[in-house]
Amino acid sequence: MARNIPLLDASWLYVESREAPMHVGSMAIFTCGEGETCKEAIARIVKMLRESTEFCPPFNYRLSSPKLLTLRPKWVETDKVDLDYHFRHSALPAPGGERELGTLISRLHSHPLDFHRPLWEMHLIEGLYGNRFALYTKMHHSLMDGVGAMRLMERIFGKTREESMKLPAPWSVGTIPRKRKKAEPLHFADQAREAWEQAKLNGRSLPMAGKAMMDMVAEAFKPTDPALATPFSGPKSILNGRVGGARRLATQTYELERVRVVAEAAKVSVNDIFLAICSSALRRYLLEHDALPELSLTAGLPVSVRPKDDLDGGNAISFILANLYTTEADPLERLNHIRRSTQLAKANLQAMPKEAINNYTIMLMSPMMIQLMTGLGGLTRPIFNTVISNVPGPSQDLYFAGCKLVHFYPISLIPHGQALNITVVSYAGQFNVAFTGDHDALPSMQRLAVYTGEALAELEKLLGVKKAAPARKSAAPKKPVAAKKPATAKKPAAAKKPVAPKKPAAA
Repeated sequence: MARNIPLLDASWLYVESREAPMHVGSMAIFTCGEGETCKEAIARIVKMLRESTEFCPPFNYRLSSPKLLTLRPKWVETDKVDLDYHFRHSALPAPGGERELGTLISRLHSHPLDFHRPLWEMHLIEGLYGNRFALYTKMHHSLMDGVGAMRLMERIFGKTREESMKLPAPWSVGTIPRKRKKAEPLHFADQAREAWEQAKLNGRSLPMAGKAMMDMVAEAFKPTDPALATPFSGPKSILNGRVGGARRLATQTYELERVRVVAEAAKVSVNDIFLAICSSALRRYLLEHDALPELSLTAGLPVSVRPKDDLDGGNAISFILANLYTTEADPLERLNHIRRSTQLAKANLQAMPKEAINNYTIMLMSPMMIQLMTGLGGLTRPIFNTVISNVPGPSQDLYFAGCKLVHFYPISLIPHGQALNITVVSYAGQFNVAFTGDHDALPSMQRLAVYTGEALAELEKLLGVKKAAPARKSAAPKKPVAAKKPATAKKPAAAKKPVAPKKPAAA
């Protein structure tokens, strides 16, 4: 059964290149269940996974014409999925710490997916100290966005240890239930009727989307409010050149309650605090490299437009743009300006009817997609300087094959012209941040992770907020004495900041 790929999803296929593959991923860390060693648990899990040979969408989708992408590419369901290729079992070199894990996943995330096969891979990684193991999964962005991935995650993991033992392999769950998978294909008349209804909907929504886009263009040429970010208003920076194929990964975890307390004290949203600490970290990093532009950096913020009951794959996102005010030295002033910028951007998007948002998103992202398709990405001024994304995740603990999920980090893509992506996922009281960057463009990228923690501590001090008590104990045990600790960046001598948070995993 063939399925047309919507234009927004297909755009990620069109701009794919060896140096800038368009897949996204995740790093999930588990602690082994009680009553068995980690070696026993991993052997049991690997056996279960290798015996699971039923594949549901999107794990059985392959491109109908992988060698030549047509104007209307299609997904074709296949029963021939080579599990030995898609599922890999790896082990970390001793001492098996976060640094070794980050290095391995950075390397795995650097390799493009094979367009002749279903566009996903899953790697079970053993050897992580403290009775733990990791699961790294990557999937092409044309198949899944962040919110869709979170909803899939809640289907493939159990809410209790017992429930998780009864669930099949993730690829046997998928996004579409078996009864829908086996449904009869639509007749030609039904397909024509659906196409006509979609055409009428586009006809009504295109003028509204076009007006919103023209208003943004007018704002770019004649600004009425400096807080409103517009496409191409950000400067060229070291984040915005051509990227290579190799990736860096750095991670950091905070208690979600800690971020909420700071947001309440400042009377802003949690996302505003997240943007502010990212802005502070970027400003400090660029100053250290004598590369801070005179104009403020801008960020593209993905916004989900997926209905609550939508469990399907694909992309249901739009974008808003925000000024990061990296030129502002005062942290509280920077935070207030960022809040104003995001409020304006959200108001503009919310004023649009839902049926117009998809067309608006295509118009907004078209210049970047054209840059990438023509090879101009990274050579011209960027539509925005970086992507900063906040994806709400499950609020309760989850389990996989009897093992508890203790940390979950999103790993994103970086196209030409945007060498850094920062994404956070909330999970069971945690605020898990991942930095995905170009290996050559961003040396010592782990400093960004450290600096976000110091920026958060700085806001706590300025707002008179006491550090919130941990919502749950850290799942990671202390490292054995003989193991070497992961290297972290030294603080610059001139920096005067509060005590640094936990050390990040860095590649």
